[in-house]
Amino acid sequence: MTEAKPMRADARRNYERLLEEARRAFAEHGVETSLEDIARRAGVGIGTLYRHFPTREALLETLLRARFDTHAERARELLTHPEPLTALQTWLGDLGDTTGTYRGLEDLTADALNDETSRLYASCHEMREAASHLVERAQLAGELRPDVTTHELLLLLHGASWAGPHLPGGQGRQRLLALVFEGLRVS
Repeated sequence: MTEAKPMRADARRNYERLLEEARRAFAEHGVETSLEDIARRAGVGIGTLYRHFPTREALLETLLRARFDTHAERARELLTHPEPLTALQTWLGDLGDTTGTYRGLEDLTADALNDETSRLYASCHEMREAASHLVERAQLAGELRPDVTTHELLLLLHGASWAGPHLPGGQGRQRLLALVFEGLRVS
């Protein structure tokens, strides 16, 4: 196995500037923002952007990988929480904060969960696997309906993340998730 050559200092600076400008641009304009604009804002040509990130998805995957890994780890930590359903709700709320970061990210991550060829698939899949243990634990405790799947919960989260900003008051996603969980709770 060959080791990757370390980046030259100027290439490393370009890489870091591209990531910083992509974070800003995606936060301001959503995930469909112009890659040319990101390159321009970073002070590099579009070829430099594509050298580091051959696709939009590769750029997003680089930005989100650490967050998704953190969410997977957090799911594993929450397995020791004394209230299984509360642990699951907490985890989904935290994940909702990430999926709500960039407008349009909900669609990309929902699609990545089903597409093994996607650059985001591995990170999303690891997160889903970790979350499935929270779901199983809540179901075994009799707190969550037994017919609910982890995939369905993630899609409901994506829906709440998308719809939440459309409700007045600024707490839309949390309100919608609370309503979802009320319906998913075992009576």
